[in-house]
Amino acid sequence: MGSFFQELGKKLADQWVSLLLLPGLLFVAAVRAGAGLPHGDAVNRYRLTRLTSETVRTLSQLPATSQVIVTVGVLLLATGVGWATQSLTGATRRIWLGVWPRPFAPAHRWLVDRRVRRWHHRVAGRRELELSYPRGSRTAGQQKQINAAAGRINRLALAEPDRPTWMGDRIQAVEQVALNRFGLDLAFTWPRLWLVLPENVRTEITAANAAFAGATAVGTWAWPYLLLGALWWPAALVGLVIGVTGWARARAAVSDLTSLSEAALDLHARTLAVALGIGAPETTGPLTIAEGERITALVRKGR
Repeated sequence: MGSFFQELGKKLADQWVSLLLLPGLLFVAAVRAGAGLPHGDAVNRYRLTRLTSETVRTLSQLPATSQVIVTVGVLLLATGVGWATQSLTGATRRIWLGVWPRPFAPAHRWLVDRRVRRWHHRVAGRRELELSYPRGSRTAGQQKQINAAAGRINRLALAEPDRPTWMGDRIQAVEQVALNRFGLDLAFTWPRLWLVLPENVRTEITAANAAFAGATAVGTWAWPYLLLGALWWPAALVGLVIGVTGWARARAAVSDLTSLSEAALDLHARTLAVALGIGAPETTGPLTIAEGERITALVRKGR
């Protein structure tokens, strides 16, 4: 038990340093620079060097006890900034996944309608190609055109868009595929499916989810820097870079997470059917819609 708690304490300390302390210290340093440098001299290297030297000189002239107090105070301040910033990760997640509050409903509807129109336009283009090039006489070049059209559809959304963002539609597409292809209401079915998935599958999905959480934590640091940009404009550029970096990582993580989740449905939905007594143990192949609807009715329990 002693080694367990020692390892747990080490992991917690590492997370505290990487997620809270270091980013918080960098932000506190940016605030100090913003407070000492006007907009016109925001990137003046001479003034920044002089400001740093003056700060270090002032601290070095303090008594040892005061230096310790100031150091502890800065560490606490940095940690507090880190905690406050990480409390906003939920808001960042909801924005990226397209779960917006009621005041943004008009923008939500406009973006969804726009994405739906674009998606149907691309679907119509693919169908037109398929009709123009019948399967029996289709050449390799013609099939390549159809595949390219399908790729353009999938890059926009894997199913008819229902969210104002790409990441939100990617999540929603898994739910829609589960319902349309397998008859499964994923909101009720997924917890049961999770319990019968093999350990290696759960490990992969958990890792993808952790990558998305980490990307969200990174992207959330854009908010304080963008606010600081009103005082010191280089901070706004830093915030923009942080936001884009977190957003790009989140897109990659969501792509992995949804692909793995859909694959888990394809490969192990029948395992759930057998566990619930809906499918016979000797049955194989993908879950049928009728079986999926029976699973949904069972796990929903009339709700």
